[in-house]
Amino acid sequence: MKALRILIILIVANLTALGLAQFEVPKIQFDKWISTEQTEDFDAYVARFPSAFTTHYAENDMVQLHVQLPVDVEKPPIVLILHYWGAPGLKVERSLALELNQRGIGAAIMTLPYHLTRTPKGAVSGAMAILPDPEKLKATMTQSVMDVRRSLDFIQSRSECGPIIGIYGTSLGAIVASLSYAVDDRIQNAAFLLGGIDLAKLIWRSSLMVTVKETLRSKGYNERRLTEALQSVEPSTYLKGQKNGKTFIIRAKYDTVIPAECSDALVQALPNSKLLTIDSGHYGGVFIQEKLLREVANFWESLVANREYSPPLKIVSPTVRVGITLEMPSKFDIAAGFDLIKLDKPGKSYVSLLLTPKNPVLWIGTDVLSGFSAGVGISNRRVGFGLFWSIVL
Repeated sequence: MKALRILIILIVANLTALGLAQFEVPKIQFDKWISTEQTEDFDAYVARFPSAFTTHYAENDMVQLHVQLPVDVEKPPIVLILHYWGAPGLKVERSLALELNQRGIGAAIMTLPYHLTRTPKGAVSGAMAILPDPEKLKATMTQSVMDVRRSLDFIQSRSECGPIIGIYGTSLGAIVASLSYAVDDRIQNAAFLLGGIDLAKLIWRSSLMVTVKETLRSKGYNERRLTEALQSVEPSTYLKGQKNGKTFIIRAKYDTVIPAECSDALVQALPNSKLLTIDSGHYGGVFIQEKLLREVANFWESLVANREYSPPLKIVSPTVRVGITLEMPSKFDIAAGFDLIKLDKPGKSYVSLLLTPKNPVLWIGTDVLSGFSAGVGISNRRVGFGLFWSIVL
């Protein structure tokens, strides 16, 4: 029995080693970076270098890295930052970089494949990053991780930069960050905003991936077959508890883009993570963006200062809903509003103030199916029973 256990361990180790080999990046000589901005808080530079993974799209095969270093800090520690899917710019990431700079920490923002300056001619930023083809999905994830590793090589080549203290990502950036964290020993710490793992489940159950899923289904894929196809780029393949660094996860209670099962899987894979849950959907964090970025910066500042980080018990954020009300027997209205009160801890029973084209409605309801609640609408001294279908932003 003991011999069998040892054999299984060896087989798993060998398979993992073979998987890691796909992310290996040859060393290169880098060109100099270019100074782009100097302020009282930071000095900014941009670097460009070839991706170690070629796709035959010239734009996509050139990585762009923005580096912001705090002034008057010699060799500051560096956090590598990854943006979200479809990002039209780097405004949010630059805001986080400034928060870090003001705490004496440097930031390097990497442009993900098929985004921004890496978008092929005629395409929209991010549109080619996630396609209904497992081979192309694997290629995007592999290239993303290889680009992260080459970005780390570049940072280490610059005498102005101090040690790499970790990686941060939002949404797609958080998914790439989790895989990069798992396979590169230089990344000892990580922070994830609205991320998750189990890629096949994410694609199969995400509200943003319906078209991708249906196309995959038409090609004969189901969730199990897709899981097998994406195994070599699945973060959980490599996140086996071997990492002992500090991690911080921020997730959204009503997220349908990154399903709860996928964010839960990330939490379970990193059981010692600090955790913060916000009362919104995938996009509701925009209402408290400044507070979230400040909290992420607090995490990195605590780590640099060798202090234990404790996230707040809660960051007050609005639960904003948009949807359609149905007052029995057949009165439909478009509605948008926000929750006033949660009537239970999971937030499945709530009181919302809704605006419709005709009048405000006070809705008191309880979830009965995903996205559907049954309850009572009160407006203009009228009380009506009905249903409310909504999504949480």
